Amino acid sequence: MLGFDRWQLLKTLSAILTIAGLAWLALAYLIPAPPSKITIATSQAGDHYQVLGTRYQGILSGSDIEVQIRLTDGAKENLRLLNDADSGIQIGFMQGGISNGKLAPDLVSLGRIDYQIFWLFFPTGETFTDLAQLKGKRIALGPADSGDRAVCEKILAAAGINYDNTTLLYFAPKDATRALDDGAVDAVFLNLSPDSPILDALLRGPQYRLMSFAESEALTRIFPYLVRLVLPRGAIDLARTIPPADVNLVSTTNVVLVRKEIHPAIIDLLSQAILEAHGGPGLFQKTGDFPTQTDPEYPFAQGARDFYKSGPSYLNRYLPFWMTNYVQRIIAVLVAVIAIVLPVFNYAPKLYLWFVRQRVRRLYRRLRLVDKALLTEPTATQVQTLQSELENITRAATIVPMRNSELFFDLRNHIDRTRANLTAR
Repeated sequence: MLGFDRWQLLKTLSAILTIAGLAWLALAYLIPAPPSKITIATSQAGDHYQVLGTRYQGILSGSDIEVQIRLTDGAKENLRLLNDADSGIQIGFMQGGISNGKLAPDLVSLGRIDYQIFWLFFPTGETFTDLAQLKGKRIALGPADSGDRAVCEKILAAAGINYDNTTLLYFAPKDATRALDDGAVDAVFLNLSPDSPILDALLRGPQYRLMSFAESEALTRIFPYLVRLVLPRGAIDLARTIPPADVNLVSTTNVVLVRKEIHPAIIDLLSQAILEAHGGPGLFQKTGDFPTQTDPEYPFAQGARDFYKSGPSYLNRYLPFWMTNYVQRIIAVLVAVIAIVLPVFNYAPKLYLWFVRQRVRRLYRRLRLVDKALLTEPTATQVQTLQSELENITRAATIVPMRNSELFFDLRNHIDRTRANLTAR
């Protein structure tokens, strides 16, 4: 077969298998399969992050990805888990003001998802109009290691309130409300979700008053991660006019953070869940306000930005999630094969002609040896041997294909000339 022996065929087959194996490894590295399970760091049971995590879990239930919820103590623990590559956590909720991209370089943002609002309530008999009036009072903040308490401390510190001149106490939201009822504290400064039953009770209870932050605009300039919000008059209960006047509030925004190495397909899934969970209107937001496509503290994941801007990719739009990755691999293989095969087809005819010419050259070398032997005085036995070799060369010449007939007839012409000399001998 064009002069190929079994050893050459074995080497060619080995080379093909090696190239195929390297191509598969390259695909596994460049287009790895998405994980079958993801875990989201949330918060304690019943808190805002845990509720959000459960909602995401429901949205993604049909995606062939198992979504697990890791209960934590909140934003600070979520940050610690996300920064630990060995924790098994690649996704977590965070609020503004806790960290940033410089302090956590391995994390990227999937966008701000909603407001983390800070409410300051005090008994109806008091008349607090600004933060400075709270100096020397007893103020209930969030749990000791919570991100909410850390942001509240920064806000109070900007107004000159700290542990040296004011009693700052740690309370869970339910306990803080009870302490305010019992007169154990003069005010509660907490982060509460707009749909929190505790917040609803505080807003509707006649024994409580909600402070309007006169310094709200100033605080947003001091802390860029803070946002000024306005709770309109009557927004909670229009018939009872709750609240009785517009209330200025300050808020951070919650963000979904992921590790940089997370699979792009998981970013697409999470972006879909975020858009579905937070894209609608709310008490402080209009349709389309969330999720945001920028982040003031963390670098933004390009995959999430593309999803929010253009929607799901063509494959994700028409194929199930589990199938998309396989189709991407097939497309990558086809592109690689085309990139390799087209040049091969271009050079294949030249390569084939080279093999034919090599075959003919080898026959010419054998013919030359016969011709050289005729220059001596061969015996009868040697003449018979040369005749046998010449016939072998003639039979071998038939392998030259029709498209290379000029090589065939040139070789036959020289074979016939040598045969005539041999016959004369």
